[in-house]
Amino acid sequence: MLSPFPGFDPFLESPAFWSDFHARFINYWCEAISDALPGEYEAGLGERVYLIEHDPDSRKLVFPDVAVTRADEPSTRGGNSAIATLEPVTIPLTILEGPRETFIEIIHRADRSLVTALELLSPANKHQPGRTEYLAKRNALLYQSVHLVELDLLRGGQRLPLAEPLPPGDGFYLVSRAERRPDCQVYAWPLSHPLPTLPVPLRAPDPDLLIDLRQVFNTTYERGRFYRRIGYGGPLPPQLQAAEQQWATELIQSAQEMAAAESSAKP
Repeated sequence: MLSPFPGFDPFLESPAFWSDFHARFINYWCEAISDALPGEYEAGLGERVYLIEHDPDSRKLVFPDVAVTRADEPSTRGGNSAIATLEPVTIPLTILEGPRETFIEIIHRADRSLVTALELLSPANKHQPGRTEYLAKRNALLYQSVHLVELDLLRGGQRLPLAEPLPPGDGFYLVSRAERRPDCQVYAWPLSHPLPTLPVPLRAPDPDLLIDLRQVFNTTYERGRFYRRIGYGGPLPPQLQAAEQQWATELIQSAQEMAAAESSAKP
């Protein structure tokens, strides 16, 4: 069953579904790229871990620290002098951990060099404290001779920093080509627009790949059984504007009627 929405489904922005959707979408996006790549390239998945400080009181893990203390009663070993003993003091660790996210790397097989990195932005990239860490790693990549592609399907959070305002849109696809920096190509589309077919740059003189993001989304949505999991019986996503709510309600009602008709037609 396809999503009721023609493009990105705003219900997937919920924390209940996003992590699973992100992992699946990146995987199928990587597969689509791999199928289109010339033989001298390969595409694979990398992983990033966000280090975020958590309240140690919420953790059950403890680890012994060491302190020097004086024994209550002096002991002797070949004499009458007191001997200092070591006693453990239990202090909770500060745990640095956060969400794990995958991204796509296109490698040139001859020299094993990174050609293109592709990101599907998550809430951790668009809210603090993860945003600062992501932007630092992003900036480090921008100083290398590597193409960077960033797909932002989320309406919540801060958009990526650019020298000029983004064009109107709800979804954004940024292509930063190594040889054209600081210029960046920005593709934008509204929520009502199907996800487009967009370029993935390779090493010159090889032409761009053209990847159908709508097909990647459909595969992710169907194989993740998101229609059944979301249910669409609850409240509308909070990021929908007032003018979009009636539109979304009509789409959902139409999809539910169609699903009911198909179900009743089965023998």
